[in-house]
Amino acid sequence: MMAYIADWLALLVRWLHLVAGIAWIGSSFYFVWLDNHLEPPRDPEGTDSGVAGELWAVHGGGFYRSQKYRVAPQRLPPTLHWFYWEAYTTWLSGFALLVLLYLLRAEGYLIDPSVVALSKSTAIVIALSVLIASWLSYDLLCRSPLGRDARALGAVLAAMVALLAWGLCQLFSGRGAFLLFGASLGTIMVANVLLVIIPGQRELVRAKREGREPDPTPGVRAKQRSVHNTYFTLPVLFAMVSNHYAVTYGGHYNWATLIALSFAGACIRFWFVTRHPPGGRRGWLAALPAALAVATVVALVAALAPAHSSRPTGQAARSGDRGATFPQERVPPGVDAAVVAAIVAQRCVPCHATQPTQAGFDAPPNGIVLESLSELRAHLPEVQKQLALHTMPLGNLTQMTDDERAAVLLWIEHGAAH
Repeated sequence: MMAYIADWLALLVRWLHLVAGIAWIGSSFYFVWLDNHLEPPRDPEGTDSGVAGELWAVHGGGFYRSQKYRVAPQRLPPTLHWFYWEAYTTWLSGFALLVLLYLLRAEGYLIDPSVVALSKSTAIVIALSVLIASWLSYDLLCRSPLGRDARALGAVLAAMVALLAWGLCQLFSGRGAFLLFGASLGTIMVANVLLVIIPGQRELVRAKREGREPDPTPGVRAKQRSVHNTYFTLPVLFAMVSNHYAVTYGGHYNWATLIALSFAGACIRFWFVTRHPPGGRRGWLAALPAALAVATVVALVAALAPAHSSRPTGQAARSGDRGATFPQERVPPGVDAAVVAAIVAQRCVPCHATQPTQAGFDAPPNGIVLESLSELRAHLPEVQKQLALHTMPLGNLTQMTDDERAAVLLWIEHGAAH
């Protein structure tokens, strides 16, 4: 019953996380787009002298005119619309999911003994510490003298993010590392909103209400953090969906995959931000970030492509496996279906059953039931991929041995159809 309630709770929190994330990302993307499309006022005489730029748009059957002030208007309007609860709700629901799915079930989702044999409590402490340390390191860099040079700061932050990706993959399961990477960037993003962007906006409003000349510095700092947030967005979204694609997190060099796809995401976002400058197009230079993203993805897909023969005999069971090999003499020349059925019953069926017996599961993952060889045959591509990448059994909770894994893979290649 507890697992059943936990599943429903995770579903509802995930739904909230998705809705709040759409609202946050949508408003963030819109305002970045708006900033990059502002033009000088077309009617200077009829426009407040403090307006830095304006934009005309049509949507939903109506015309809109948006204006941005250099610092603040001469007189504040009676109503100001703020945008921050979208960000806070996204992080709070995301953190709740992290606790429900990855921290409370750390032995299955976060810990991989073949990477580092962490205890559950140690893994949880490290995971939470990473979230805090990521923000503190990022904020320190932005507040340092380096923060005054956008390009230099961007290069250092890129190196920091790459180091984070590599370090997490050296400590946790691939699935857990990717999720924590996204959670760390998401924490930086929401901390920017909570501790820098909104306080800066409140100071501008306070100065106007008190009749003081607003200091533009908080606005400049908030704009810098907002730009960083927009480049973090696509890497975070990739990390959030990566758990559905074992090919990304299952290999030995999963950290390189994470860095490459994060770089591609940032390039795609940069292309969207800069492809319509107010002064006109920049020719082929405008497409360069998109071309870099496509080239990175194509190169990654080629690098991760499986070999022509996936036979585990005498070679690593997966590309770049962590030193695990299956010598010829350890793999039987032929595997009887009854042997495979026994292995699957012991190592897979505890989770992949109509009524799972493995603690924490009240339904088979992804609805896949493997209680018979006919059901196993119906899911051969998925089973083969997960076994070859060592991503299943989840966290190796059922302690499948390398010999058992090799035997099932051999049967899939040479005897599964019979």
